[in-house]
Amino acid sequence: MAAEIIDRCDLPSLGDRLRGEGKKIAFANGCFDLLHVGHIRYLLGARAAADCLIVGINSDESVRQLKGEGRPYMVLEERMEILSYIEPVNFIVPFSEESPSHLILDLKPDFHCKGTDYSPESVPERRVVESVGGRVLIVGDPKDHSTTSLLQRIDKK
Repeated sequence: MAAEIIDRCDLPSLGDRLRGEGKKIAFANGCFDLLHVGHIRYLLGARAAADCLIVGINSDESVRQLKGEGRPYMVLEERMEILSYIEPVNFIVPFSEESPSHLILDLKPDFHCKGTDYSPESVPERRVVESVGGRVLIVGDPKDHSTTSLLQRIDKK
């Protein structure tokens, strides 16, 4: 079953509904441009932390701001469709800012999951997460997979 793609204005009510059902909520975010095994392991780790995984995905414009011209390689709609069929993902919400802080404020997740290229102290949204009663978790495998490194390997061949 595909994950549901939701509008960000629906996050507060979704969070309230899931908490009302007694579910723990994990939130993860990223660009998810050219999906690779590191993304899968990150999402599996995030989902293992809670009953429900909500994934924030950067808009095309915010990917360009973060990664530079020429990115993303796939448009938002295609990235969301692919992500929706990844089993651990329950809901997907696109966002246009560089930071997912507003999504965290609206959703109030129990856990904000970041990859192993972070420590709990270095997560930029840490204070926002703590302000809504959540915890930062570091999940996934060691950060030796990235879209950028994958593209560099492809260019060399």
